[in-house]
Amino acid sequence: MSAFTIASIPREELLAPGHRMCQGCGAAIVMRHLLKALGKDIIIAHATGCVEVTTSLYPETAWRVPWIHVAFENAAAVASGIEAAVKALKRKGLMNPEKKVKVVAIGGDGGTVDIGLQALSGMLERGHNVLYVLYDNEAYMNTGIQRSGATPLYAWTTTTPAGKVWRGEWRRKKDIVGIVRAHGIPYVATVNFAYISDFYVKLRKASEIEGPTFIHAYAPCVPGWRYEPHLTVKIAKLAVQTGIWVNYEIDRGSFRVTTPVPKRLPVEEYLKTQGRFAHLMKEEVELIQKLVDEDVDYINKLAGSVVVGPVERK
Repeated sequence: MSAFTIASIPREELLAPGHRMCQGCGAAIVMRHLLKALGKDIIIAHATGCVEVTTSLYPETAWRVPWIHVAFENAAAVASGIEAAVKALKRKGLMNPEKKVKVVAIGGDGGTVDIGLQALSGMLERGHNVLYVLYDNEAYMNTGIQRSGATPLYAWTTTTPAGKVWRGEWRRKKDIVGIVRAHGIPYVATVNFAYISDFYVKLRKASEIEGPTFIHAYAPCVPGWRYEPHLTVKIAKLAVQTGIWVNYEIDRGSFRVTTPVPKRLPVEEYLKTQGRFAHLMKEEVELIQKLVDEDVDYINKLAGSVVVGPVERK
């Protein structure tokens, strides 16, 4: 894999302008740079969701690569079939066996950590040569900002409202990377586009590895998170600086934090940028801080270790 520099980011745009994603949409940034990182020799199976709806309004498409829209729950299953078909075509001499074609599955948090989890698990278990990319905007944004398994504690959504009795989401965010890691696949990583070098290196590494790989991408949502569009990158950066989001990778079992933060900012600096947390009281912010501290401590203990299969969390 060649070394990455900012100057080496391809100029060609494989996500066409004119899509209907919101101004400041984090998922739009993820998709634009995902395509630049992976290039043209890919086939995408894309689950129903925000990105699918806003990039493929008939009779137009923003995708300048082979792309198929599939159901909410089966992006990983369809990608598995495409990957098997590519192998069959090469075996039968109907496709150049030397041509490298990477099959990519894309889903949001609803289509991945909830509805699509069974198909994802099957794809990983069977060992398909597929890169799965989860863009995580932490709720079902396409259908009205309903909570998902990826919604963080105390966040406002339309199905976890904030009031005197309900204080937003009462459950913690699902550890999807831990679930994926338990399948023992070759490569798992988290990415945040505010750290673009780390983003490109991991996407390219994941695409070049033979076997199932998984990228968990941070994707802020302007209407769902209730912030002004110009704050997207600032919020993404704060997520890492406060420990809300940690950039790390598990490369063939080896666990490594890729964006160290020697001195973290208080989580309040992140929470106060978003209206979905505007209702929080002091003790709720303190609990979130405590949980983030515990999560970061847990991740740092794993750093430098070899992780094979599931790890018991104490």
